[in-house]
Amino acid sequence: MKAKLILSAMTMAAVVTANVAFAAPHWSHDEQDASEGWGGVEDVTTPPLSPPLNFPYAECAIGQHQSPVDLKYQVNAKKYDKLGVRYPDDTPDFFNSGHAVQANTSEGYQGRLAIGDDVYPLVQFHFHAPAEHVIGQQTFSAELHFVHVRDDGRIAVLGVLLEEGAANPDIQTILDNVPAEEGTKNTAKQKVIRLKSLLPRDLKHFYTYAGSLTTPPCSEGVSWFVLAKPISLSTEQLAKLKDFFHELYDGSHDGYAHGNARYVQALNGRVISGKVSN
Repeated sequence: MKAKLILSAMTMAAVVTANVAFAAPHWSHDEQDASEGWGGVEDVTTPPLSPPLNFPYAECAIGQHQSPVDLKYQVNAKKYDKLGVRYPDDTPDFFNSGHAVQANTSEGYQGRLAIGDDVYPLVQFHFHAPAEHVIGQQTFSAELHFVHVRDDGRIAVLGVLLEEGAANPDIQTILDNVPAEEGTKNTAKQKVIRLKSLLPRDLKHFYTYAGSLTTPPCSEGVSWFVLAKPISLSTEQLAKLKDFFHELYDGSHDGYAHGNARYVQALNGRVISGKVSN
């Protein structure tokens, strides 16, 4: 699917503005600590142009509907569309995007997320550690994002929170097959992933809000659904997940140690809805 290539690791393979194509400039999670953050990353591969063309990630800095957010402000909706999660087993490609451990669904995969009458095909899923969304003072060890992209470009992300506990065999399969080298993928080993094992049993309780991609270019208009119940991974699995990008945890980048997670963003008047309690 073309959408999968465009959104690989939740970053654009190219930025097209005014019919001129640009290769996306390099970025890293530790650049969040810079004065202008990702919004200040300049595209130096093209001739000087008037802003914002030289700053393709400007929306990360000036956007008003950015993700992740603090979910503690959620209010139960009286009426809401239930989630229809259909994730059959798959033999995905295992991908090291340079920013996350990721799996790209196979060609013709029928997995999808339905919200009311809207249906979003699943194109990839990837991990962040620590979790990007928080619930007040409650934080989680990691977060799994199932990314869905429709043919019209609309995006929906289903977030699953992870806490340390029992090992998850399918997470282990992913960790064992993602290549260590950044920017490479493993297509040789056709390993079956049971995607249902990456979900909690309770799919009825969730948070939902309007947000953005949590990585550059931080495009807005993303429909977010974060399941209220977490799943578990073992301490050893969490350590291996972090080891792919160990330099983001050890403080070697000017003291940065927040991993491959974006900092919590301001709500700016947005409402967090859904249903997290009966």
